[in-house]
Amino acid sequence: MILRGINRQTIFEEDEDYRKFLEVLRDYKQDCKFDLYAYCLMSNHIHLLLRTGKDDLGTIFIKIGARFVLWYNTKYCRTGHLFQDRYKSEPVDSDDYFLTVMRYIHRNPVKAGICDAPEEYRYSSYPGYFSSDGLIDDRLIVDMLGADEFRSYTAAPNDDLCMEDDYRFIRKYTDEQAQSIMHELTGCESASDFLKLNAEARDDALKSMLNAGISIRQTSRLTGVSPGLVRKNYCRES
Repeated sequence: MILRGINRQTIFEEDEDYRKFLEVLRDYKQDCKFDLYAYCLMSNHIHLLLRTGKDDLGTIFIKIGARFVLWYNTKYCRTGHLFQDRYKSEPVDSDDYFLTVMRYIHRNPVKAGICDAPEEYRYSSYPGYFSSDGLIDDRLIVDMLGADEFRSYTAAPNDDLCMEDDYRFIRKYTDEQAQSIMHELTGCESASDFLKLNAEARDDALKSMLNAGISIRQTSRLTGVSPGLVRKNYCRES
């Protein structure tokens, strides 16, 4: 789940604001009965990796948002919305993607140039995996990797892309549907066919697939082209 400030405005002005949000998150974690695996509070957006329990995501968002915004508006003598009306979310349907999303969240401050390593950032769940803060549910990741391997995995060079990077409007295609669209647009039936295209034809084909609503991650998987290169073609197109 990603929560953004309305018009991408700053959510957290000072340390007290970060601490208050974590207090609200802790309270509603207990109230809504969700498991929290990772979080990262950035100045104008919030990442949460969680598994719902008693309440669905929409209810969780409303409860957390309403309480924090009431406190925030009172503190800053303001009125109105703070968060965008709609959070962004996607299912995490495999162990591999679970680990990718967790690493992506924990490395967000590094990617933004705020710090050099995830453990240096105070307002993410990463440090809590090595000195439990009681907020995160760390048993799953400990069972999957163990502390040392988790640290190595997070530090490893990567080209992770998650939903935050799929800025274009995307449709939910199965791989079979997306592959059919790829064939219709490019004449290619497989990644090996696609990689035989010359650079100009390849870039045009990538733009066509993105314009058709296929996500960056799915386009990368079907074409064999790295997510970074796919994203460059999105940026050129937009």
